[in-house]
Amino acid sequence: MEFDVLVTGCGGFLGSWVAERLVQDGLRVVGIDFFTDNYPREIKENNLKNLSGNPSFQLIEKDLAHLSIDDLKNKKIAHVIHLAAQPGVRDSWGPDFVKYIHNNVHATQNLLEVLIRINSFKRLIYASSSSVYGEPPHEAKEQAIKETSLTNPYSPYGVTKLTAEKLCQAYSANYGFELVSLRFFTVYGPRQRPDMAFSRFIRKAIRGEPIVIYGDGSQKRDFTFVEDAIEAVILSLKKGSGVYNVGRGKTVPLKEALNVLRDHFPELKVAFEPKQKGDVSFTWADISKIQAELGYSPKVDLQEGLERQIQWIRSNGFS
Repeated sequence: MEFDVLVTGCGGFLGSWVAERLVQDGLRVVGIDFFTDNYPREIKENNLKNLSGNPSFQLIEKDLAHLSIDDLKNKKIAHVIHLAAQPGVRDSWGPDFVKYIHNNVHATQNLLEVLIRINSFKRLIYASSSSVYGEPPHEAKEQAIKETSLTNPYSPYGVTKLTAEKLCQAYSANYGFELVSLRFFTVYGPRQRPDMAFSRFIRKAIRGEPIVIYGDGSQKRDFTFVEDAIEAVILSLKKGSGVYNVGRGKTVPLKEALNVLRDHFPELKVAFEPKQKGDVSFTWADISKIQAELGYSPKVDLQEGLERQIQWIRSNGFS
């Protein structure tokens, strides 16, 4: 069987939803995941349960840093969605940085070396991050971040995501394939990684435990619901070129997001601890470019998105 789309990191938060959507849209998908130990394998396997046994989906368990052309033989792959990465800002400091180099930089470079040997390969969608922008200058703290804004990562994680983005650009320029880099802003929703803020907050709230806020809660984020992020990926399969911000296009103080959670958990307990290294104080995506060029239009606001994430966590027994 020939496959149309390769999805790396298919067992993850965004990757599993993207793979499902592609199959639902009638496309054939090869998914690659190495099931790294950044969180339990059983969660990633649960993410893939709806694809298990589907003839339009094939799973390859492989470290991208060791992927070879033989792993993809007899597969006609035209489009690649590269979502696999070692995530997390705080864990990227110290000795674990070697994992970020391996899974974000080395893995991406090796993937690119394999792709340029596939005659049918035409287009790469690379999942970048708002972390490439880093901490905005003081004078820009209340301005939306454009794709042309300075990239100045504030964490080792951000450095590796920007490095991988630049690698994709270099290979695209030299080998001629089409490239879209999507800089995602704080994606949340069902299947969100257990280490991410809303996932941790909701689980603790269900158990009646205090949630921990690093900093004073005044930090602002552009929260992007997973369905909107997926739509950006799907749109970029057919058109677009270069870098695009993917966000809601609004920035919300973390304290305001906590008030949304209090609507569901009136007894919510909050503990504040010192700000962590690498955590920026402000993100806000200017999404005018992706709106104009790809027709992107985010639909889900924070209240609806958190309601759906709470419902999913409760119904899936991950509290």
